[in-house]
Amino acid sequence: MLHLRLITPSETTDEVVRLIENTVGTAHLVVVPGAARNPVGDVVMCDVAREAGDELIAGLRRLGLDETGSIAVENIDLSLSRRADKAEDEAPGEGADAVLWEGLTDATHEESTLSYTYVAFITLATMIAACGVVLDNAILIVGAMAVGPEFGPLAGISTALVQRHPRLALRSLTALLVGFAVAMAVTVGFSLFMDALGLFHRSDLEGKRPNTAFVYAPDAFSFIVAVLAGIAGTLSLTSAKSGALVGVAISVTTVPAAANAAVALAYGDTEQTAGSTVQLLLNLLGIVLAGTLTLLAQKWFWARHREQREQRAAL
Repeated sequence: MLHLRLITPSETTDEVVRLIENTVGTAHLVVVPGAARNPVGDVVMCDVAREAGDELIAGLRRLGLDETGSIAVENIDLSLSRRADKAEDEAPGEGADAVLWEGLTDATHEESTLSYTYVAFITLATMIAACGVVLDNAILIVGAMAVGPEFGPLAGISTALVQRHPRLALRSLTALLVGFAVAMAVTVGFSLFMDALGLFHRSDLEGKRPNTAFVYAPDAFSFIVAVLAGIAGTLSLTSAKSGALVGVAISVTTVPAAANAAVALAYGDTEQTAGSTVQLLLNLLGIVLAGTLTLLAQKWFWARHREQREQRAAL
């Protein structure tokens, strides 16, 4: 269940209440006249089944409530109510499958913002991966993949393409490109520094690396795994199962490939630099493509589901 807290201008409160009452899957409607001070208006609260949430939020936005008042949405971790159970039973579909498009856009907007924290995480992840490729240590590679924050901008690009938000697309693309550029540039300097200390050696990079050689040897599986990870990651975002994102993060070699390209560039190894760059681009392309197609499929499914429900109601 979702909890909605609305601030409505007094003249539109009745219309908002009618919308809530006519939306299948709502319960616990509360109206507090004149309680809001900034902006001035009434406070309306209700609970709604997750699978009906997107329809209700879209209706509230059509009433202009996001401009004249406020729409706040919270997840309810526990709701002990017979009315809530009835609302969930009446709502179409399953809550785990529902997509809150406004929530998805907001989440990806935040995750795809180019910030000092984002750049720090992707840089640290790339530096950790650099140690992993030089030492041929798979544990360090996995750790770097888990630290990397690059899935946020990738999901932002997919969401922007489906929702037609050019600003979100530009923001996400900027975060992705600038983030990797800074991370790789710092890692080149880090590699030269480690080499000066005698901790990195060219022979380690060019020798046999059975555990990490895959990061500069792209093949068909590189793209296939990226596509599968993109689908899983997108589903984890839309279904609010964020725990699955950790598994997605450690299944694609974006950060390790960038790290290997940076270390190879520091030593002038153009072959490994090229191979790692191709590996990186294949992964990025696969994730964006899969994420976009997954969102399009979900959008079609819920639109079709809504049409069928409206047709049954009309009979």
